[in-house]
Amino acid sequence: MPEYKIAVIVGSLRKSSFNRQLARAVERLEHPELSLTQLQIDDLPLYNQDDDDSQAESVKRLKREISSSHGLLFVTPEYNRSIPGVLKNAIDHASRPHGQNSWEGKPAGILGVSVGAVGTAAAQQHLRNILACLDVPTLAQPEVFIQLKDGLFDEKGDIGPESKSFLQNWMNKYVSWIKKFVV
Repeated sequence: MPEYKIAVIVGSLRKSSFNRQLARAVERLEHPELSLTQLQIDDLPLYNQDDDDSQAESVKRLKREISSSHGLLFVTPEYNRSIPGVLKNAIDHASRPHGQNSWEGKPAGILGVSVGAVGTAAAQQHLRNILACLDVPTLAQPEVFIQLKDGLFDEKGDIGPESKSFLQNWMNKYVSWIKKFVV
């Protein structure tokens, strides 16, 4: 029986996104203590501080889902050497209004896959900077910058054999990271 609820935030809206596929494949790795749930961010309006006193229902839902989780897993592509706007929009919504930061204190991990040689290294660094400002303790090592290559995913969409032990090791460290913060 899983004891830790993990909110998974995928920084891509594309249905066939490599990062969405990575999130689904990681969910199927062995981690009996975790229950991972992808959060919906495609229905959030653009963040506007004028709306802080009357947040949209989709924003309230996102904040509730984050607040009820024990930890966070960000799976993001890299757009122009940073995080996608849709991810930043979700982060901004859930951190506002001032003093009502839903992200605060939630331990996090970051993954990403890209066709580029350095994977999502720049996006992940930008995300780490944002999360530090929001008081989100983020697993530092091992970092996971995955270049999309044949064999990353098998025919069922699971992590392929060449990458499975690496990602399973990362998942084991992530579980230990979550346990440090959840009492």
